[in-house]
Amino acid sequence: MLYSAYQMQSDLMSPLRLLAQGASAALWWSKTEGTPLRKLSASMEVFSRLRLTHSRPAYNIHSVNVEGQEVAVTEETALTLPFGTLLHFKKDAAGKGELPWQPPVLLVAPMSGHFATLLRETVRTLLQDHDVYITDWHNARDVSLRHGAFSLDDYIEHMIRFIQTIGPGTHVVAVCQPCVAALAATAIMAEDDDPTAPRSLTLMAGPVDCRVNPTGVNTLATSKPIEWFEKNLISHVPLPHAGYMRRVYPGFVQVSAFLAMNLERHKNSFKDMYQNLVAGDEKKANVIRLFYEEYLAVNDLPAEFYLETVEKVFQTYDLPLGKLSYRGRIVKPEAIRHTALMTVEGERDDICAVGQTVAAQDLCSSIPPYMRTHHIQTGVGHYGVFSGRKWNQQIYPRVREMIHASHGQARPA
Repeated sequence: MLYSAYQMQSDLMSPLRLLAQGASAALWWSKTEGTPLRKLSASMEVFSRLRLTHSRPAYNIHSVNVEGQEVAVTEETALTLPFGTLLHFKKDAAGKGELPWQPPVLLVAPMSGHFATLLRETVRTLLQDHDVYITDWHNARDVSLRHGAFSLDDYIEHMIRFIQTIGPGTHVVAVCQPCVAALAATAIMAEDDDPTAPRSLTLMAGPVDCRVNPTGVNTLATSKPIEWFEKNLISHVPLPHAGYMRRVYPGFVQVSAFLAMNLERHKNSFKDMYQNLVAGDEKKANVIRLFYEEYLAVNDLPAEFYLETVEKVFQTYDLPLGKLSYRGRIVKPEAIRHTALMTVEGERDDICAVGQTVAAQDLCSSIPPYMRTHHIQTGVGHYGVFSGRKWNQQIYPRVREMIHASHGQARPA
C-alpha cells in the first residue's frame, strides 16, 4: 500500500511539475533580476525540483588528467548481471602517446537508497592514477521477478564475480555499507586460494563492528526487532514497473529519512536556490541544482538484502562475532594472508563512528603488520571520507600510496 500510494501521488504531481518547469523557463529569459516575474519563475523552478527521480544520473566523467595530459574517458560495460553492472571507466590517449600502466581498482558502491553515481567524485579522483571499475547497482524496481531474490549472499557473490572478471592484481576500495561484504568476499576468495583475490582491500567508513561507539543509525537499527522492519518498511513494487510485485525497501523511504534528519539544512538550501535564481546568480544556483539532482535520485533495495543487512550487520554483529556465513560457509577473515588492508575513518562521522571500521584490522589477524594501514581523518564527517577537499588532498594520497606499494609486492608462494 505504501508504494502504491507514493506512486499515485507521484503520477498526480508529475503534470504540475512539468508545467511549472516549462513556465519557469519561459518567464526566466523575459525579465531582469528581482522583478515579480523573475520571482515567479524562481518559485516555479524550485517547485519543479522538489521531486524524487528513479533513474541513475549520468556520471559525466568525460576526461581526466593523467601525468599532465588530458585523457578521454568512456564508460564500458565489463559484465552485466540482473542486479548490477560492472562498469569500466576506460581511458583513451587518442594518439597522444601510450598511457602509463595503472593498477586496476574496483570501487564498491553502497546499495543504500542512492545510485553509485554518489561516488562520482571518488571515481574522478581515483582515475588519475588507476584503472577504475565500479559496482553500478540497478534499481530493484526495474528488475523482473523472474531473476529471483537478491540477498546479502548474492551481493557477496556479485563482488566475487566482478573481481574475477577484472582479473589478478585487482585492488578493492569499498565505501560505507559494502565494507562487510567486501571483507567477506576477500576472505572467501583467500580461503579458496583464488588467483584473482584482491591485491589490496581499502575499507572506508564502513560498519564492520557496530558494537563500537554506536551512532544514531545503530541505535535506530537495534530499537526494533527485524519483524518490525519487514512489516513497516517493505513494500511491493506497483505497476507499471518491470519489477512489479517484487518486495523492496523503497528508496523514497530511505531518502525521506535522510532528509528528515537534516530538514532545516535542506529547507535552507532550497531557499538559497530561490534567492540565487531571483538575483540571477546561475553559478550558485546550479551548484544546488546538481547536488539535489543526485541526492533526490533514489534506488530501491531488494527486501532480502536490506533485511539481512539490518539484522546481520547492525543487530546481531555476525562478522565480528564469527557468525557471518556465505552460502552455508562461515566467513573467516583470518584466512586473508596476501591482501594488504587499509581502513579509513572520519573523526566526525555520525553514521559509522570511529572504531567501527578499524575493527577489521583485528579480524584479519593473518595479514602481516607491514601490510596493514589505518588512517583517521580529522575534521570530516561521513561523506568527507570519500569526497571533498580533505579526501582529495589528505586521504586519497595515502590510499594511492598503499595501492601502488602493495601492487609492487610479489605474492608469496
